[in-house]
Amino acid sequence: MKIAIGSDHAGFPYKDPIVARLKERGIAVVDVGTTSTASTDYPLYAFRVADAVATRQADLGVLICGTGVGMSIAANKVHGIRAAAVQSAFAATAVREHNDANVLCVGSRTNSLAEVLSFVDAWLDATPATGERHAKRIRMISDYEGGTK
Repeated sequence: MKIAIGSDHAGFPYKDPIVARLKERGIAVVDVGTTSTASTDYPLYAFRVADAVATRQADLGVLICGTGVGMSIAANKVHGIRAAAVQSAFAATAVREHNDANVLCVGSRTNSLAEVLSFVDAWLDATPATGERHAKRIRMISDYEGGTK
């Protein structure tokens, strides 16, 4: 498995610990930046991670900003991306099991590093959406996204 990861300046302090956790789990990581706490524009990194997932250069993506929300909004503009901002381990599991979220978005200003690491673990340990009930809903989203209403 390969995961693309990116952050803005607010999320930067959490990026390296998340990368370390992913590597501990035997996951290859593609780091698209940023590389410091200097102010930067979060959409740049959201698009880079989302593009990597959409073009299958990475299997999944992780994005970190202050809340995870801005990153999720930007990443969801990329066709085929289902990015979800989470603030609990329960939500991290649910977005993978119910929505087949392929990009996890977390916040450094809304949760502690320990919490965020638990969200990453919960998301990775969850079984991707299975069963017709969830598949039907994911197809509905994909169809709408693709112009088939």
